[in-house]
Amino acid sequence: MTSTSSETRTFRPADLGTLTVVAWSGEHPEDEKDMPFLLAYSLGDGEGGPEAATEAIEHLLRNTGLPIGGPVVESSRNPSLPLTLLVEAGQAVLNMPHLNAQCVVPPEWLAAVGERGHAYFMFTTRPWPEAKPGVPLAEEDLAAFAGAEETMTSAAHCLLTAKSLRG
Repeated sequence: MTSTSSETRTFRPADLGTLTVVAWSGEHPEDEKDMPFLLAYSLGDGEGGPEAATEAIEHLLRNTGLPIGGPVVESSRNPSLPLTLLVEAGQAVLNMPHLNAQCVVPPEWLAAVGERGHAYFMFTTRPWPEAKPGVPLAEEDLAAFAGAEETMTSAAHCLLTAKSLRG
């Protein structure tokens, strides 16, 4: 006789491992204007390894109300979404349950978010152990990882309204 476990795994932030957020901007095919992008990922280096990181991110995204693989959630149309983006002093600060992350953003990203009023945020459950914080990323490596079908389909996608302390 086979039985299935109804045990629900408890969220453990330590399972996330090292989380990294990367910012860049690039031309959006729909309107040919720069779009500010943010990509969040784990190195998969937590105690439970890449599998535990993937499960922890899936749990976090589900509890935040962000579906993995799409559709794109627009924070402006979902005021109860517990995810915010603060842009201040050359940094992007993401706040969500159990997680606050910040990254320095390039001037062209700031210009794009200033023009659009939002950023395209992608949080992937796919670990990227090669992309360590503080180590410069080659543009082609970022494009290959962020644009890979496996990364895209294992990620939550969100248009996040950018807020600032100035109002």
